Amino acid sequence: MKEEIRLMKGNEVVAEAAVRAGCDGFFGYPITPQTEIMETLMELKPWETTGMVVLQAESEVASINMLYGGASAGKRVMTSSSSPGVSLMCEGISYLAGAELPCVLVDVMRGGPGLGTIQPSQSDYFQVVKGGGHGDYKLIVLAPASVQEMYDFVELAFELAFKYRTPAVILSDGLIGQMMERVTLREAKPRLTESEIERLYGDWALTGRKNGRKRNIITSVRLDPIAQETFNHHLQEKYRLIEQNEVRFDTYMTDDCDYLMVAYGSSARICRKVVELARNEGIKAGLFRPVTLFPFPSKEIAAVASHCKGVLSVEMSAGQMVEDVRLAVGNDKPVLHYGRMGGAVHSPEEVFTALKEMLVNKN
Repeated sequence: MKEEIRLMKGNEVVAEAAVRAGCDGFFGYPITPQTEIMETLMELKPWETTGMVVLQAESEVASINMLYGGASAGKRVMTSSSSPGVSLMCEGISYLAGAELPCVLVDVMRGGPGLGTIQPSQSDYFQVVKGGGHGDYKLIVLAPASVQEMYDFVELAFELAFKYRTPAVILSDGLIGQMMERVTLREAKPRLTESEIERLYGDWALTGRKNGRKRNIITSVRLDPIAQETFNHHLQEKYRLIEQNEVRFDTYMTDDCDYLMVAYGSSARICRKVVELARNEGIKAGLFRPVTLFPFPSKEIAAVASHCKGVLSVEMSAGQMVEDVRLAVGNDKPVLHYGRMGGAVHSPEEVFTALKEMLVNKN
């Protein structure tokens, strides 16, 4: 597959990205608003052209555990789901983190709690960024704000997952998953051969004992508490390394801003328009968009906020990321939250009104 430019839906482009990134296997289960990812893969039939496996599992629990098996063999495997489905996967995600297995999960968020709605939301921040499963683990979390980034982040997520031997999540939402935009599809990468997997990952992957190498064991079970604690220290050191090296963010008109909005994903798209509305009225607003939610760009937010009068965290939730923004900024200036819940999407005008009432008019 050569480079192409197409008009595509966010969910559809994830499927294209998986095939073109050399993915070995996709294991998923249908749930709105992300079902088109698996449907598009079924239409592409990559098993006929690249040998990639595409399988609808019997449940989300089954699909996440299929990732455990595929990743154990050093394969590029991924799944996708939406908020309630990811809740079901949390135990398996913890097992993947505990076994240091690289894989990719796409979460196209919808309104909750419970079954909730099928409309867009950003209420999975705690579940994904803070770890919905048990134990002291973290996931690399990428937050796309466009269809192009939905495509780009699949390859990036695989790259980071294998670099650090850890699961990586693309945290999107129903708005970006369902919208259509112009996207550039890059030339496809071939799947790795068995010999290439052995050469690259043979020190940990279950590729068969070749050339007398020692036995590899994939497990998250360590019954000795001291051994488990030692392993946890190893994980925490790895997470610190990720925090040092993999912070990604974007800014918009923050050099001279008096009021800073912090938003990710769909909310960040909306807030770009809010910045323009504010500037047209002589209010110096700016936008900071975290691209990685873990590692979170705390130092970078603090640096921008240092010359501002106040900060507004804009989310489609009751306020989850705002806790990390407050930790980053500290107590020197107000850090407030504005959001809609349950699948309701805020308009630029609503956010601009909130910005004026909550911050601008208070100064």
